[in-house]
Amino acid sequence: MNDTSTCVFVCNKLLRGEISAIESYQEALGKFEHSADIDSLQQILEDHRKSADALRDHIAAMGATPDTDSGAWGNFAQTVTSAAGLLGQSPVVSALIQGEEHGIREYEEALNDRDVMNEVKIVFRDTLIPRLQKHIALLENIKS
Repeated sequence: MNDTSTCVFVCNKLLRGEISAIESYQEALGKFEHSADIDSLQQILEDHRKSADALRDHIAAMGATPDTDSGAWGNFAQTVTSAAGLLGQSPVVSALIQGEEHGIREYEEALNDRDVMNEVKIVFRDTLIPRLQKHIALLENIKS
């Protein structure tokens, strides 16, 4: 693959992760309808939408078509979030934290990929990873 096709592949993989996060938070919000923490969860959901939009923009700028669904990982993540919801809010928050940590690892892996374009890496490093780190802090506050 050339640099652009590899970068598109990596960005689409990350986009599927963001779509999965959106689906997971939409599922989780139903478990927190009457909770004071719903605003934090909605903020995180909106951040994931912004991140997905940024990835879509980069993919389109490279002349490619952004993925439109979360794929197999999304199905798994939704199942985990839904199953955790049967046990209460704390397991849901734990599952969401694990998802955010997984996202950070995915972005960090992309930062180390020499075929991912530097302009995209800057967005990962300066915007998208810090968002995920902020999400973990918000979720830790909900959990405690």
